[in-house]
Formats: sequence, structure tokens, C-alpha cells
Amino acid sequence: MGVLDGIRIIEFAGIGPAPFCGMLLADMGADVMLIERSGNKDMMTMGSKAIVNRGKRSLELNLKDPHAIDAVLRLIATADGLIEGMRPGVMERLGLGPKVCLAQNPALVFGRMTGWGQEGPLAKAAGHDINYIALSGALWFSGLAGTVPTAAPTLVGDLGGGALYLALGMLGAILHAKRTGSGQVVDAAIVDGSANLMNLMLSAHAAGMQPFARGTGILDGPHWYGSYVCADDVCISIGALEPQFNALLFQKLGLSDDPDFSSPYDAKQWGRLRKRLTALFAQQPSTHWIALLEGSDACFAPVLNPEQAMSHPHMAARQIYSRQSGVLQAAPAPRFSLTPSAGGTIPASGAHGREILRSAGLDEAEITHLTTPTVS
Repeated sequence: MGVLDGIRIIEFAGIGPAPFCGMLLADMGADVMLIERSGNKDMMTMGSKAIVNRGKRSLELNLKDPHAIDAVLRLIATADGLIEGMRPGVMERLGLGPKVCLAQNPALVFGRMTGWGQEGPLAKAAGHDINYIALSGALWFSGLAGTVPTAAPTLVGDLGGGALYLALGMLGAILHAKRTGSGQVVDAAIVDGSANLMNLMLSAHAAGMQPFARGTGILDGPHWYGSYVCADDVCISIGALEPQFNALLFQKLGLSDDPDFSSPYDAKQWGRLRKRLTALFAQQPSTHWIALLEGSDACFAPVLNPEQAMSHPHMAARQIYSRQSGVLQAAPAPRFSLTPSAGGTIPASGAHGREILRSAGLDEAEITHLTTPTVS
């Protein structure tokens, strides 16, 4: 059933962080009703491969039809939350802005997902993950000295700074609405969330451990913290941050008695010693280093793609990756001891239209009108 059993969410189909937020809530048992545009041809529409839609119920509507807007408002009357990821002003132009929806349901939590936020000089400008995290400062440390910053696509901005903050904000606001009967707007902007994610790094900066010079801080400069290429072109990672961990790493690498490695926190030596470790790791295939280091406190892991990760003994033991209907996907997270999250199937577009509209009290004639494809 899931920890959010009984919570009803209306989600307006989009791309990126908003549908990912809906997936998180659906994974935890919320009834997420996905409103998709009739005949949507967006380049990022992934159809039966859209893992972000798993566990949701799908309804296709032409939101240019006033009858469709009326049907949405009737659904909103019994919903706990709404998710939309449109540019600022689009929902208002549709007649579904926060004022209208909260008048229909004063306890509604209206979740808004944007890159730049609802206000500000850039609010209505186009952008994507890399732009938002570039401006927020979150992209700054994603690279070594002398390299162009490169972040894993979508993870830091769209999902970390966007979807997760929207989900947290909505759950907090739903709890508040359950106590007080008062709904509200949750303005989740990726620039806000990704900047907020920087607070741990900013703590290290304030403590003098992470300067704003790329490749010189405790988390991006040391030879004992980073990735290396092995003789078989497979990459490995080490993160031996604490003294006892880097001491064990050097011991296992046969470097304990090497005077070069006697002062691991001397930043002046990091660049030279990184070159030495680069040469050392390149002498053996990854299987050698995995056998030597994995499972120890040397803080080690091979760098795997998701397909490889699925077969790794630890990942397999926790059943983190699986194939559902031929689609490789990760299991719901986090895990609940009493109310486990179930994930779910990926719905066909509009598959639940009639049942959703019927539950809102529409009669069969209204339902037929809204679910019959229009001829263009």
C-alpha cells in the first residue's frame, strides 16, 4: 500500500523534475493522476519507457477545451496536492492557477517546479539543468583544476535540487494542510535547491578546507580522493578522506614506507602524488584493484554503468536494479520497514481516463466527450 496510501496527487505531464517528483510520491503509495496532453509530440516524451510515470494513473485531456478545465477542477476538489512544471504564467492562462485551484480546494498543496523560480529577472527564460546549476554555484566544483566543469546530467539540478526539494516541500505542506486545513503554494526552483545543496561544501569552505579554486580543496584536490583509469581502461574510485582510511589505502598499495606519502594532507604535494597514483593504477587491470581494495576501509569502488551495477554482488543483494517489461530501472528509495514502496507499472497514455473522470462524478456523456480523440 505504501506510506502515502490515501494521498491523492494531480500531476500535469511535463519533462524532467516534475514527473520525477510524481514518481517518488507514487512509489510511496500516493494515487498520482497524470494529466497528459492529447496527442503530445514532445521530443522528450518516452511513452512506455518513461520510468518516471510508473505507478501513476493516466488521463489524456485537451486543456484548450473548457469542459476539460472543469473536469480538472472537479478532480482538484478531492486532491491533496498538485504538481506542475510549466513556465511561470502558463497554468494561470489555462485557468488553473493557484488562486483558482485553492478557491476550489482550500487545503490543496500547489507544487510548482521551475528552473529559475516564479519570480526574478530570469523567471521566464528557457534553461536546462546545466544552466541552473551553473548559476547557483553547484557546477563550480565539478571538475579538476584546468578542466571544464562537467556534472552528471540531470542529477544535481533537475533531480537533486528540483524533484527532491519539490517532493519534500509538498509532503511538508500536505502535513501542514492535514493539521490546519490550509493549503499553499510550494515554489520549488532548481536554482534554489541546487544552491541549498551547496551548504555542506560552503561549511568546508568556511572552515578553510575547500577554497573557491578548483582542484585545491579537501574534496577535489587530494590524490587519495578521485577516480583513476586501470590497465583495462576501466575506472575505479577512491575516497580515503580520513587519516585511518588513507593510511590503510597506502598500506594496501605498498606505499606506507614511501616518504612521499607520509604527509597526505599537504596540499602542495597533491598534484605530484596524483600523477604517481595515476601511473600505479594504470599498471594493473581493474580486477586486480577490486580484489585488493573492495570491501576494505580503503574507501574504494569500481566505476560502473547501470547495467554493470545491476550485476554487482552488493547491488544484486539489495535488488537495486531490475528489468520491468524490458526497461532497466532502479527500485524505489528509501526503504520502509512497515509500508514498503512498490514502484508499479508504466501506464499507457490515457489508460485510466474513464475511471478517473468517473471518480470525479462526471456522467458518461461528459466522459465520452473528453476521452474521444478529436480529428484534426
